[in-house]
Formats: sequence, structure tokens, C-alpha cells
Amino acid sequence: MTASPEMAVSSANPSLDFDSLVLLLEQIFVRHGTSADVARTLALNCAGAERDGAHSHGVFRIPGYVSTLKSGWVNGQAVPVVEDVASGFVRVDAGNGFAQPALAAARALLVEKARSAGIAVLAIRNSHHFAALWPDVEPFAYDGLVALSVVNSMTCVVPHGADRPLFGTNPIAFAAPRADGEPIVFDLATSAIAHGDVQIAARKGERLPAGMGVDGLGQPTQDPKAILEGGALLPFGGHKGSALSMMVELLAAALTGGNFSFEFDWSNHPGAKTPWTGQLLIVIDPSKAAGQSFAERSQELVRQMHGVGLKRLPGDRRHQQRAKSAEHGIALDAQTLANLKELAGS
Repeated sequence: MTASPEMAVSSANPSLDFDSLVLLLEQIFVRHGTSADVARTLALNCAGAERDGAHSHGVFRIPGYVSTLKSGWVNGQAVPVVEDVASGFVRVDAGNGFAQPALAAARALLVEKARSAGIAVLAIRNSHHFAALWPDVEPFAYDGLVALSVVNSMTCVVPHGADRPLFGTNPIAFAAPRADGEPIVFDLATSAIAHGDVQIAARKGERLPAGMGVDGLGQPTQDPKAILEGGALLPFGGHKGSALSMMVELLAAALTGGNFSFEFDWSNHPGAKTPWTGQLLIVIDPSKAAGQSFAERSQELVRQMHGVGLKRLPGDRRHQQRAKSAEHGIALDAQTLANLKELAGS
């Protein structure tokens, strides 16, 4: 029997199964202004991140979603408008709503075009993305496709060689199938550290490694609060990460018609947390390639990586945590679970 959220609260060490957590998060989203369809999509995303141990993008994000919806900054009732514009190109106007429902609305057409043409592009504009990026691409790999996605965010990263922030954390996510195992999936910020991880470190009173960010005076700091309160993040790898972040701005904003990270102003919406930008996805059907199947080639690369001593592939830890959560439930501390129930009005 699926445990209810009410049953879980009474436990000394509370945990929820995946479906119960999704239900609880759906209740929160609907109560705070989203449609049922949007609530379902966002709840699956947040619960999936929590289940897989990506805590900076799991239930940690829920207060930010709630405050954003309350501020009127985002349209939780938005219905995405899908535009079929070319043989390998799909556009979606998210209607100042969240990006994941826009992707869900266009997914079938995007896959159809990728399988027909061998490659297809999805350009999402007028959208808010406040979640991990890997859940957007991983399902394509399970369908035997290769997927790459980029999304820009709010200004919080200083370009290499500059003295003020301009770029967002601007993540890149990639997913590819392989013959004998889970897909190869990675999701990385082009900043030295994800913004959510800085927030978690600040909450826990922890210091960051050197080279992550600067304070309000532009001086290097390991204090996450100094970065969040007037400071900024640095790109990873100096000029290399900075160049990739610039690329993400061009692909996710300039190419889609979304806002650059510096183009929106939420000052009149206290509590707003979600960047109002754009997202690009590229999906490839590897069955169109010549030679041995892509999944087998992918598996051979993995075998060689293990052969030279690599112990863990990108995504391995998530899959291990997913299996653990399926067996033991998704652990939440009692206060977090109580807070979620309060937001849900239950």
C-alpha cells in the first residue's frame, strides 16, 4: 500500500515513498496557484531530484517555488503554446510559466522530428527554470536518443576577467544510452559551484572551497553568505567555463527568444526566485549513424573508462540513491516534512 503523507509524519524517522512525496508536492503547488497539470509536472521533477539525492534541487526548492508563485512573478496556470516551425525545429512559448510543462507539451513532436530527421531542436522561451537540468534529458536516453540541453539563469556569475556579475550559473545537461547499464547522464553548472549548493552551505553554516566566489567588494571569499549577500560566483575553469557560460546565454536566450540572464527585473515582485529566461534542447536519433550501434559504442567507452581505473561514472551516485530510495523510502527530517505538510494545508 502506498503510504500517505499523514502516515509518514508519525514515524520517528520519517520517509515517504515516491508516489506519496509527489502527491504531497502536488498539493502544495495547487494550493499556491498552479494548475493541476503544472503541479504534477513540477512535483515529479522535485520528488525525482530528492529521491536521487540531488537535494539542492529537491524539496529544498519548494519554499522558493511558493514565494515566487505568491509574488505573482510566474504564471502557474500558463498553457504552453507549441509551434511546429521546421522539419527539425520546434518552438514553445511557455507563457511566463515553468519550463518543464513547456517541454512536456512539446516532447512528442520533438521526438517525432528527431526520429524522422535524425536530429531536432526545441527552443523554449518566456519560461522559468528552477530545477535540476538532468531530469529534462534523461528520459530521452531511456528512449534510445541522445539529448543535450542548456538553460540560462539569473545574473550571479562574474565572467572571467570582468569585475561584476553578468552570466547565470548556466548549466549544461547531457544524456546518452548505453547497451548494458543505465544511461550516461551529467548535469553541470558553468559556475564553479551551483547556486543551490551555496544556499545549502549558508544554511548549514559551512565554508566553501577556495575559488568558488567573491564578496560584494570583488574579493575572494569562502563564506557562502558573502556570495549570496552582494557577492557573486566565479565560472569554473577560468576562461574556459566563462566561454561555455557565454555559449549557454547565446543558445538558451538569444536563439530561443528568451531573456538573457541580465534582462529581467524582478524588483517589483518581492519573493521571486525563478529566473525568467529560456532553454534549448537538441535531440539526436543515433540509429541514423553508420556502423555499430551507438549504445554498444557507448558501452565500450564505459568499459575502457573502467579499465583505466575510473570507479564512478557521471550519474552513478544518483542511480544508486534511486535504488536505495525505492527500497527504503525517501528520507526527510521531521521538520522538513512538517513544513511541507503545512505548505500543503494538510
